Amino acid sequence: MKGKVVRRCAAISAALFLIFLAASCSNDTKAAPTKTEVTLEPGVYDAEHPELFKLVKVETRDLPVVLNANGSVTPDVNRNIHVTSLGSGRVVELRARLGDYVKKGQTLLVISSPDLASATSDYQKARADEGLARKALDRAQLLYDRGALAQKELEATQNAADKAKVDVQTAEQHVRVLGGDPTHPGALIDLRAPVSGTIVEQNVAGFEGVKSIDNTPSLFTIADLSQVWVLCDVYESDLSEVHIGDSAEIKLNAYPGKTLKGKVADISRVLDPTTRSAKVRIVLANPEGFLRPGMYAVATFRSRKLWTRTVVPSTAIMRLQDKDWVFRKEGPKRFRRVEVHALGAAPDGVQELQDDVKPGEEVIANALAFSTEVAGRGK
Repeated sequence: MKGKVVRRCAAISAALFLIFLAASCSNDTKAAPTKTEVTLEPGVYDAEHPELFKLVKVETRDLPVVLNANGSVTPDVNRNIHVTSLGSGRVVELRARLGDYVKKGQTLLVISSPDLASATSDYQKARADEGLARKALDRAQLLYDRGALAQKELEATQNAADKAKVDVQTAEQHVRVLGGDPTHPGALIDLRAPVSGTIVEQNVAGFEGVKSIDNTPSLFTIADLSQVWVLCDVYESDLSEVHIGDSAEIKLNAYPGKTLKGKVADISRVLDPTTRSAKVRIVLANPEGFLRPGMYAVATFRSRKLWTRTVVPSTAIMRLQDKDWVFRKEGPKRFRRVEVHALGAAPDGVQELQDDVKPGEEVIANALAFSTEVAGRGK
């Protein structure tokens, strides 16, 4: 009996030792240091070592309103020349095409024109008539000098010669207007470029018929692209922040690392009824010619008037699930994730915010690092 009691006491002692040992292991595990503990409330985090994370204060600054508007590069219409033919006919040779750079006086196409053939014929007839009238005047002058012709008849002959000369001049001018050369009679019109530039529009192909001066549209449009426009749409609610003469920054999809400077030259007086926006014209110099019509552009405007804005460093904002967040300090070790609405970036690396956080509040300076090292362990 005594042996049974001893064995039972030994078993109880062993069980108590195992329970104590398990409790000790559990306490040791709980005592292991951790950097953070996530509270029960979503978006609130307790950090064991908050000194590891730099804090910055929310500030206010007087900043201009920043507007971004989509647009595209277009030729300067004041530097566009529409090329037409004043004589009808048929194209027999096409020497220039869309996109070509042409020089002033260069032949664009050759037209076989009945109008020019008729004008050339009239010119040659007028010259023949003038020669005959001049000879008649010489004879009349000789007879008048000898007293064999009355002065009235001499004056009539002089008048006929003068008219014949005018007819020659008129016929010659007609030939030149049609594109012909009076010294080289023919029916072919060499349509030449009136200015140097790039062909941005072509409405004719080889062997097509060409109408006369009422031709619509023009055969070619030549643009001087040394200066171009950027036309962008500014919404009605933002028009008060844009003024003629304001500077604008232009960024192009074709050249993502390049920012161009331009000036607002005009603001449309009429709104697009569909988009409720007005066309804003920005003039850009293009001496190198790398700006091409049709390129997509984004224009950035800054208002003349300054507004008080809440700002934080750009690094204090984290983008998550298509939203912007900051981590605001709420206690010695506690931080809350707060959704903010960014309005735009300022040149010195700060971000404008709506009134989501208040001036003087402290937020984590590097939100991404905090999220990775601390907040990522909770929910």
